[in-house]
Amino acid sequence: MKKDTYKIKGMHCASCAGIIEKTFKKTEGVSLAEANYGTESVKISFDETKTNPENLSKKIEPLGYSLVTETAESMGMSAEEHAAHTGIGQSKKEKLAEILAMRNTVMSAIPLAVISVFVMGWEILSKYGVVGGMGDVSKEFFHHLMPLLATYVLFVVGKPYLLGVVRFLRYGKANMDTLIGIGTSVAFIYSFIVSAFEETWLKNFPNVGVTYFDVTIIVITFIALGKYLEAKSKLKTGDAIEKLLGLQAKTALVIRDGKEVKISINEVIHGDFIIIKPGAKIPVDGIVTEGESYIDESMISGEPMPVHKKTGDAVSAGTINTNGTFNFKATKVGAETLLAHIIKMVEDAQGSKAPIQALADKISSIFVPIVLVISFLTLGLWLLFGSGPLGFSQAFSYGLVSFVGVLVIACPCALGLATPTAIIVGVGKGAREGILIKDAATLEKLHQVNVVVIDKTGTITKGKPEIVDIKDLDESMMSVLISLENKSEHPIAHAIVTYGKEKNLPSQNVSNFEIIKGKGLKGVVNGIEYFAGNTKLVEDLKITFDRNIIEQYTAQGKTPVILASTEKVLGFVMVADEIKPESQKAVKDLHALGIKVIMLTGDEKKTAQYIADLVGIDEVVPHALPEDKINKVKALQAEGKIVAMAGDGINDAPALAQADVSIAMGTGTDVAIETAGITLLNGDISKLVKAIKLSKITMRGIKQNLFWAFFYNIIGIPLASGLFFPIFGWLLSPVFAGFAMAMSSVSVVSNSLRIKAKKL
Repeated sequence: MKKDTYKIKGMHCASCAGIIEKTFKKTEGVSLAEANYGTESVKISFDETKTNPENLSKKIEPLGYSLVTETAESMGMSAEEHAAHTGIGQSKKEKLAEILAMRNTVMSAIPLAVISVFVMGWEILSKYGVVGGMGDVSKEFFHHLMPLLATYVLFVVGKPYLLGVVRFLRYGKANMDTLIGIGTSVAFIYSFIVSAFEETWLKNFPNVGVTYFDVTIIVITFIALGKYLEAKSKLKTGDAIEKLLGLQAKTALVIRDGKEVKISINEVIHGDFIIIKPGAKIPVDGIVTEGESYIDESMISGEPMPVHKKTGDAVSAGTINTNGTFNFKATKVGAETLLAHIIKMVEDAQGSKAPIQALADKISSIFVPIVLVISFLTLGLWLLFGSGPLGFSQAFSYGLVSFVGVLVIACPCALGLATPTAIIVGVGKGAREGILIKDAATLEKLHQVNVVVIDKTGTITKGKPEIVDIKDLDESMMSVLISLENKSEHPIAHAIVTYGKEKNLPSQNVSNFEIIKGKGLKGVVNGIEYFAGNTKLVEDLKITFDRNIIEQYTAQGKTPVILASTEKVLGFVMVADEIKPESQKAVKDLHALGIKVIMLTGDEKKTAQYIADLVGIDEVVPHALPEDKINKVKALQAEGKIVAMAGDGINDAPALAQADVSIAMGTGTDVAIETAGITLLNGDISKLVKAIKLSKITMRGIKQNLFWAFFYNIIGIPLASGLFFPIFGWLLSPVFAGFAMAMSSVSVVSNSLRIKAKKL
């Protein structure tokens, strides 16, 4: 099975998405089809032995749509160039061209609509004596002008809607264009007949002189204007991808045959040596081989301070060199780079569907046929019940207004935009905050979370041991300790050696070095034998020392490394995995959101409890193996809890897979993007709080959008159909119906864009 996402041309509304989905699902070999109106794309899983993208495109072409199916090979492009061509970057260019064309069309129709409003207003106001009536010359002039204006608007500006009617008649597939097309065409044809035959056989029908050319003109103009504003607004929703694409370098300066050559990043291959000069963007991922510099990695970590890079350190595509010059070896190119992964993940998430969208999709898919039935039923009921009291011509006139009004106001555009626009903005905002969301379902689920299970190492703590206390050791004795530990491979030894490098302490020659298994090590420095290790080593040497001081530190989760000679204890250092500065506030903020925090750790109970108390964690599970972690998550779920699990995405994999929402704590290029629903760049736990707040804000936005979309249709359809006419004398003009429909779509997109401004 091949699973891929394709751009769709010609998708203009929610019911379009429904038609495309249904058509693909009926196609042999297709197991999944998800059309997304917000991103104008479709996600398809299909059996390549039974169908292919070209055949799938042919299935929807008669309905007015097509897949963008060109492959990189067929276009003679690299994978990256093709991605830029068919992806969001190229689509922005296409979209701008499409929006410009829409703008030109709308601008040509607006003056005609203004004339129509002027004529309509004059007629209405003259009826009530506010202004004088039209003279015969003016009346005759507008009588001949309006059909000409309406013809241009219907057949030029309204062409997409007429094509919608044609497709409906040929294939029985109705979308929003069909509704507008039928409504305005009927109003136009009726008005044309009235104008053409008013002096002949229509003389037998008194009061049939009313024409609706103005309705055709104004409704189509309003809807075209609404669609233009909607498209312009929708363009803003996807700007996160555009900004991420803007981070990519376009060229790279590589060494080829001993010379510096500037090439496109698409031509960079594994193993290339790349030169980076001050102010340059890093084009691909790699390892520094020569020189050093400070790199601005804020696009990955969110941290404003540049990071020092030297030989052996990793660099990532999209980050910016500040002042130094260095060379690095390319290890990941093209789609393999971290930036490419991030772009792909954001793109996929923005195109995915949240479960809440299923309701809107289902309603949209059955809405159009129902509206068609309601509109014809409305016309029939006006003729049936209105002909007696009002007369046939008046009943038909009101019935026609109601018929057009129902078709126009009932378009399910706002309903189709409600969820995807909020998801696009929410996912984009998350990406800018260093929160990578894998799909819309994860974002939706996150707002329901009431328990967060976190790993200690690398989540609450920094994940690497550091010297946190030094007792009774001066610089010369620290130099001895560093020299001894430099011979060891133990992680604690690494922490001591790193400290020595940071403080520029000299390393001395060590002879007769020996590892004492499970206890420490020994060696001779400057002719004196020294021992470094734990309390068991000191006990074996039969040296007295103050055990109480050591125990005070170990109760805090710190590990002692004691330096001793054969005669006495010289002093000690304490090594610990320090708590991240943001952990305490993050746990407090989670509590403020009503979320319980549980820490799982492989540490012994006393150390784990000390860390938990320091940070404010509710419950601790010590000595936790991978199976214990997954069992704890299962137990919480059995109690009805919605569980989010935050870990490093590797040793916590079983528990991450079991949790309702899995969160990878990533640091730099080690981001576990593929393993979790959400990845927090730089491993910053405070971003978990932001992710939950973002989920709540986005879901609130979706619910507001859906409420207004449903509410608008529930109120609008009865009003347009004339249901309130017998009681209150209310009859909704199709002109106002068109305006309301257009504004409902714009208001939904605008409400989604508000998510951008919300503070997390």
